[in-house]
Amino acid sequence: MNVGILGATGYTGQELVRLLQQHPEAEITFLGSSSSAGAAYEEMFPQFIGSELGKLHDEQVPDDVDVLFCALPHGLTAARTAEWLKRGIKVIDLGADFRLKDPEVYRTWYKLEHPAPELIPEAVYGIPELYREEIKGKSLVANPGCFPTASILGLAPLLKKNLIVAESIIIDAKSGVSGAGRGASLGTHFSEVNENFKPYGVAQHRHTPEIEQQLSLAAGHSFKLNFTPHLVPMIRGILATIYAQVGDGVSEDTLRACWEEAYQNEEFVHVLPQEIWPQTKFALSSNHAFLQLKLDKRTGRVIIASAIDNLVKGAAGQAIQNMNIILGLPENMGLGARGLWP
Repeated sequence: MNVGILGATGYTGQELVRLLQQHPEAEITFLGSSSSAGAAYEEMFPQFIGSELGKLHDEQVPDDVDVLFCALPHGLTAARTAEWLKRGIKVIDLGADFRLKDPEVYRTWYKLEHPAPELIPEAVYGIPELYREEIKGKSLVANPGCFPTASILGLAPLLKKNLIVAESIIIDAKSGVSGAGRGASLGTHFSEVNENFKPYGVAQHRHTPEIEQQLSLAAGHSFKLNFTPHLVPMIRGILATIYAQVGDGVSEDTLRACWEEAYQNEEFVHVLPQEIWPQTKFALSSNHAFLQLKLDKRTGRVIIASAIDNLVKGAAGQAIQNMNIILGLPENMGLGARGLWP
């Protein structure tokens, strides 16, 4: 199939190019960029020399594109999605436009009126491990955020079985600097980040309502939680450390058995053996997620750790996983790589 990428010069766009070149059924026929149209992609990014990717185009998507990946800032994808869908193009949005089901919540957190609220019901939230059947055959997928992916994979099965107290959840997550995108800003300058470690978006990060929405669906009732992200002086990777009160009589074995049942047939989610704790390098450059937990009997709280690569399972890799499901291809197609070490 012919594949297009909007926002092809950003970190997520480049990661889509890297991964799709390993996909036997995908041919990249369109690379779009509003800021770099006319530039030769391989000259901008010499790691792709010899790939015959050609020049970047403006954002006018041609008719021969079958699947369009949109790695654009919020608001830009939704405004044009209806046109693409009418032309038979399947859209996978790696931005925030279709993740939230309530346009008022979108307006509150993103300070923007939703450009296409009528399309929100048509979009399916793209965590395959939770919504695989709903994703099949869809034309519009809301690819999840990176922090939500790491957090939801660790918590959703436990909430579905009512093993933890939803209102007690605290998510303490750390991300590499690539999560902030390729645009220059003071907070991501080398001299600001190197040998430094800081929280940001405290009590106001835009991934908060996305996490709450999906976990509320898993729990069967609405609730709020605490989510605090931190910026770590590394390029890529997410490690989420999560705390929650367990229900009466719930043991560590029960919690682990819940995970093992939920993920026993999942190629990309791994429940680690006891006492082996997730590290971001386990997932580096791969579409794999790694989980571990321990019940602190003294406090009655479970401690969960979840590690992913923010640019792969947290963005481009999960988007390709969704594309494979939509098109009825093997879900792991093009995503066979394991983490790089060291």
